[in-house]
Amino acid sequence: MNLDNHPCFNKKSCKDFGRVHLPVAPACNIQCNFCNRKFDCVNESRPGVTSSLLTPDQAMAYLADVIEAKPNTSVVGIAGPGDPFANGDKTMETLTRVRAAYPEMLLCVATNGLNIHPYLDELKAINTTHVSITINAVDPEIGAKIYSWVRDGKRSVGSIQGAKLLLERQLAAVKGLKERNIMVKVNSILLPGINDDHMVEIAKKMGEMDVDIFNIMPYFPTKGSNFEDMPEPAKGQLKELRKAAQVFVPQMTHCKRCRADAVGLLDDPLNRNLMDRLTYHATSPVPGSGSPKDCHEMPGIKDTFAFSATEPRPYVALATREGALINQHLGEATEMHIYDLNQDTPTFVETRTLPRPGGGEIRWYNFARTVKDCHTILVSGVGETPKKVLSTMGFTIHEVNGMIDLVLMSLKKGESLNHLIVREQTSCGECRGSGTGCM
Repeated sequence: MNLDNHPCFNKKSCKDFGRVHLPVAPACNIQCNFCNRKFDCVNESRPGVTSSLLTPDQAMAYLADVIEAKPNTSVVGIAGPGDPFANGDKTMETLTRVRAAYPEMLLCVATNGLNIHPYLDELKAINTTHVSITINAVDPEIGAKIYSWVRDGKRSVGSIQGAKLLLERQLAAVKGLKERNIMVKVNSILLPGINDDHMVEIAKKMGEMDVDIFNIMPYFPTKGSNFEDMPEPAKGQLKELRKAAQVFVPQMTHCKRCRADAVGLLDDPLNRNLMDRLTYHATSPVPGSGSPKDCHEMPGIKDTFAFSATEPRPYVALATREGALINQHLGEATEMHIYDLNQDTPTFVETRTLPRPGGGEIRWYNFARTVKDCHTILVSGVGETPKKVLSTMGFTIHEVNGMIDLVLMSLKKGESLNHLIVREQTSCGECRGSGTGCM
């Protein structure tokens, strides 16, 4: 294990060593006014977004794919898409499993620092090597302009109280990490008119705390955030601030504003292929790059899976065992057959691989991503959890049995499907039969 092989902490390593972020942490415990995690386009790079969520099991399978494809991967990190320690159980399970499977790997987390303190000893025990903390102010009055609220456990506090609490926790986190000989990078988002005149003060404080490297990240307008109309920093401002800040703490100058599902070398155009592998492990492959289809609502918990009401849904998805009958329970299906009802006769489009079993509700949110262009789901049975999740996301679900062509034609014509509804099998009460006939 070579600590210098972290491409973010060491600029000399960024062209030789890659990293992979495992998106296992969807929840966040603060609301930043510059952040909107709901929208994701795979053609942009910014923190807080991912094209898929993974369970720890899925993350390990995906990681094996990445390492096979990119053996120069030196860092496994967790950077959200929420905060790793608002999802502490998933984060620590994943990191612990990575350490056991890949003892030579550098482990890294990127956090806001609010809730990392209870995990410091555990992070040290599994030899976590690097931690990044985003600290946008060391003055609560300025922090209050940046954060809408902070959630401490089940308690949410407003901007000024939240900023005070967050700063207190962040400074304690830096101190605790340095006491445990864990390398620390501090990120600060440069927000014009908010903290640009304060940036050198942040750098000075971080230098006093022996932070290893300081990263001033220029604000990038994010649609849907409270600061969406804020302009980007003026040309040359970033360079001037880095020059002033380097008097107090070493500067990072090669940041690419990594996504929560970033993978590979920082500038490698082939990284997209690895991101497709991530999507495979959570759902079906992402559509081709460069088109509007690549832009979608970011997969997260509940509301972050909402689809646009204007997004077209021309298709129908169905579960079949042999390709002729609708005769498979959704929970047993490993793929869905997709049909287009807008043709003269229902037309087969393709089959799509489904998310692997496990992960609770996350499986069904990722399933929804797989069939996001379908308005109806036809299966022989469906559990209460997927029925609830998928129904709230606008899918019509029919539990039916019958020939695919006949069912689809009835659906196309708007005819009733009542005669095809799966009937619950019950006994007559006189015997212990299954309800399929007495012998």
